[in-house]
Amino acid sequence: MKRCIASLWLLAALSGLLGAPAHATEACPANAGELPPEALYGRWEARFGNLAAPADVRLAEHPEYQGSVRGTITRGYQTAQLSGDIGDEGFLVFDESLDGRAISAVWSGEMQAGSCGKEFKGTWRNSSDDSEQPFVLRKIGPP
Repeated sequence: MKRCIASLWLLAALSGLLGAPAHATEACPANAGELPPEALYGRWEARFGNLAAPADVRLAEHPEYQGSVRGTITRGYQTAQLSGDIGDEGFLVFDESLDGRAISAVWSGEMQAGSCGKEFKGTWRNSSDDSEQPFVLRKIGPP
């Protein structure tokens, strides 16, 4: 009987260890400066100001600049290029280009506390007229 109870305790302990989610032991970064560039890779949803429709953002490793990302943002039928990184001050910074040459907009955002790098809020600035809109960028999928 004692052997059976001891076996049950051992099974319960092991199932608790094996069943624990992997993220339970991983700490969430305190700021974006602690995120690896790979944390930015994937599919994101961007919302601007009070616009109802979200934009689709896809980011991957930048082929030329180590530690940076490159990708696209699609708003309706218009697609622009994005390139950027997490700056030294811990801010997410993107350059946006409609034609692949000139910067049409600049993004600057902060990682939201407790989001583990899956949500940023900040300001999007149009380069042609310096108008600004708040943005929220949320990760919705893997690369």
